[in-house]
Amino acid sequence: MNREAADEIANWLAVTGLKGLDELALLHGFCARCQAAGLALGRGIVIIDTLHPVYEGRGFRWREDSSDEIPLLEFKRGEIIGNADSWTESPFYALIQKGGGEMRCRLHLGETAGFGSIEELRVSGQTDYLAVVHLFEADAVIGEMDNLAARWTTARPGGFTEAEIAALMRLTPLLGLAMKSASLARVAQSLVEAYLGRDPGRRVLKGRIGRGAVDKINAVLWFSDLHGFTKLSETMASDQLIPFLNDHADAVISAIQASDGDVLKLIGDGVLAIFDGTDPQKACLAALQAERDLRRRLGELHARRRSEDTPVADVYLGLHVGDVFYGNIGSADRLDFTVVGQAVNETARIAAMCSSADRPVLISSAFRGLLPEAERGRCVSVGRYALRGVGQARELFTLDADP
Repeated sequence: MNREAADEIANWLAVTGLKGLDELALLHGFCARCQAAGLALGRGIVIIDTLHPVYEGRGFRWREDSSDEIPLLEFKRGEIIGNADSWTESPFYALIQKGGGEMRCRLHLGETAGFGSIEELRVSGQTDYLAVVHLFEADAVIGEMDNLAARWTTARPGGFTEAEIAALMRLTPLLGLAMKSASLARVAQSLVEAYLGRDPGRRVLKGRIGRGAVDKINAVLWFSDLHGFTKLSETMASDQLIPFLNDHADAVISAIQASDGDVLKLIGDGVLAIFDGTDPQKACLAALQAERDLRRRLGELHARRRSEDTPVADVYLGLHVGDVFYGNIGSADRLDFTVVGQAVNETARIAAMCSSADRPVLISSAFRGLLPEAERGRCVSVGRYALRGVGQARELFTLDADP
């Protein structure tokens, strides 16, 4: 690869990185252009940490020959720890411990630096190896995203030329910068969706971040909480509390999201969610599907936890429908993306009446009125109740058992 070809690839990385291609597209485009310029890449991998509640890091692979290798690797939290020996014995780990840098092994001369993973590449026919690790400055570290690691090999007899090594050393940081940019965009999306919800997260990333920027929408509202949680929390061992909350929250949130609902708030043991009311009947049916799914998940969860002799709790649920204000509310420098309005308050009050009515779920007459006839037939009146903060008593319904 001559300098002019390397300059063209560098320009492509700058322009393409600004366009926002994902990491895998950047890596594959880079490798294809290197090959077209005469640099005989055989395999490449780039690994970068991420900031995600589930995935700790992501790896992106390319190779010139056909293979059943998965091009995208996502390392779940704890996986690297679970494979600590293979990680601590890897070239990348060694480079990170020494503060970054590069490692070259001319495989055709038998060089492997004592690493089993490099020996495997030599046995598979690769003739040269270059690993590069770039550590980020402290001010550029986000969570655990503190380095970028890349590895390049070739199967060409004689390995890389010195000019090719120089080109890879020059271009790898540029590729890393473009891939870091793509990963940061993914981090932003992961964070806002994890902490705000899927739809609010998308709205925020599209620029809905102004104070008082709210929409008046019609939505099906869900408010649920754990029956008897306060008493349970006072008697529960401290090391059981968080696993207990996580297990039950996972059942509730997973059921809501499986039916395309958006979880907006986790309020201690309570969950506030909405279902898009553009088609009110469809939204009501989605909420009922989520309720059925929740009962199934709770049944499985409680069976497991009882077998482990750990505490369980039922979930009380209120369902309602109404107009709410949906958007940013707060101070100039601390905003919350949420829903507010009388309908939200009423939903919480309905859920609170589950204990008095001795029912796991209560729904409003407004919600019931939007259901198709077959579903309305499942709704049984439990009487009229005075809800705190609501002017008139409301007739509430519960769900008859599934036929």
